Amino acid sequence: MLFRRIYQFMIVYAVFLAILLAVKKGLSLSDYVIPGLPLILETAVQMSAGYLRDVMDTLSVTVLGQGISIFMAFFVGILGRKSSWAGSMIRVTAYNIQAYPIVALAPIIFILLGDGFLSRLLIASMICYFPLLLSVLGVMAAPVENIEHFYIATGRMRWQLEVKIRAFENLSKLTTVIAGSATLAMAGTIVAEFIAANAGIGYSIRIALYQSNLAAILTALFMIGIIISIYQGILETLGEMVKAKWGSENKEELL
Repeated sequence: MLFRRIYQFMIVYAVFLAILLAVKKGLSLSDYVIPGLPLILETAVQMSAGYLRDVMDTLSVTVLGQGISIFMAFFVGILGRKSSWAGSMIRVTAYNIQAYPIVALAPIIFILLGDGFLSRLLIASMICYFPLLLSVLGVMAAPVENIEHFYIATGRMRWQLEVKIRAFENLSKLTTVIAGSATLAMAGTIVAEFIAANAGIGYSIRIALYQSNLAAILTALFMIGIIISIYQGILETLGEMVKAKWGSENKEELL
């Protein structure tokens, strides 16, 4: 699964680069507008090591921000699973906050917290958090009636068991959403670094943009794609392991 993610990205990147070079050749554009393949390769050799460090810096914020968002999504999702007034209020609040684009809120965050680690972490967590929350709320608010009915009838139902049943029945969906949220967390961190930060690959892309250095931007995009593909592949592999292990341990208990 990990290698599949990597070669899929390589194919997409190669197609994109081929289209870009075809546009350059078709319109007879100079290397200043769209760099040729030799210049791109030369730039990649010169800057790949530095960009790799920048991407790993960004990834560290991404992983922490995604971890925080997963915890918060499950915490709020479990609280909001009931059809009570409190549960309904939590769901409505989550839906309404989701309507505000995080990019529009980012300048406010930077004004309050300034440049640096906390601003990057907060924006990454927010961009990753809301889609996760909506998925978790959808899972936790949907009863598994054919299973839960037995425990309710026998008086053995507890909130912990209710959460466990709903998570188990939707385990594939939850693991897929968590793995997919990695790209959102990475995008959120890069957006934060690009808008106003002093570190990370987003900051490096902003510098390259000001220098009109498209070759450097293409190199940065390649490094981002490789690292996020590896990270997503690892998450998907872990998800499959969790499904296999947790499923075998809990199937008899729940059913």
